[in-house]
Amino acid sequence: MATVLQASDLCKTYIVDGYSNNVLQNINLKIEEGEFVSIMGPSGSGKSTLLYTISGMDSMTAGTVIFDGEDISKMNDKQLTKLRLLKMGFIFQQMYMMKKLCIMDNIVLPGYQAKLLSRDEVNKNAEELMRRLGIIETAQREITEVSGGQLQRACLARALINSPKVLFADEPTGALNSKASTEVLGEMIKANEAGTTILMVTHSEKVAASSDRIIYLMDGDIQGELKLGKVKEQSCNSDGREELMQRERKLRKWLDEMGW
Repeated sequence: MATVLQASDLCKTYIVDGYSNNVLQNINLKIEEGEFVSIMGPSGSGKSTLLYTISGMDSMTAGTVIFDGEDISKMNDKQLTKLRLLKMGFIFQQMYMMKKLCIMDNIVLPGYQAKLLSRDEVNKNAEELMRRLGIIETAQREITEVSGGQLQRACLARALINSPKVLFADEPTGALNSKASTEVLGEMIKANEAGTTILMVTHSEKVAASSDRIIYLMDGDIQGELKLGKVKEQSCNSDGREELMQRERKLRKWLDEMGW
């Protein structure tokens, strides 16, 4: 597999009241095309900072990040904005959407901005995504008129509208109930199976157990990683449920060894 994202000696330091806070310390990380990677660790370990820094949403203090063959550490704000629009997708715990736009308009907006396809083609792709995600009936609704699970699936559709190289997810199921969390995770797995690389921050062992590889972060430093491989069975059948439980047990044992 080709490497789509690589961080080398990545550091992020904040200066607060004259004191240095080294949030990330010499991070070395490689993500291959088609991987589904989760980042876990205690609160304050630097998980979200790592996600934002390697995606260019936040600046780095030192080191390099190569994304799809381009060194983002050398890019200006305009170049980074264009890169994120065309080659990255984002979903967060807080479901940021424009309140004055309906669900459909929120989803197609990045497609219109990218100008890679005609508006008719973007609309067609958005409708297909919404059908696939089971939310086509919400197309003309306001964002306050849908459930949390539907809204997060709409956020996923928006993140996928430009067929990104990498989907960055920061606690995408953190604000959802168990049923909605399972549904959104299932759609992320489908997107990964279709070829989208995913890098996700999560506290949930159940969610992380569905990823190929888990990276454990502590005090801004990678302490270890666990390789689980691709999920073989869908969780909707007994074999799938048993596989996920086995993966969760393996992950829990490893996290205990990591001291978390």
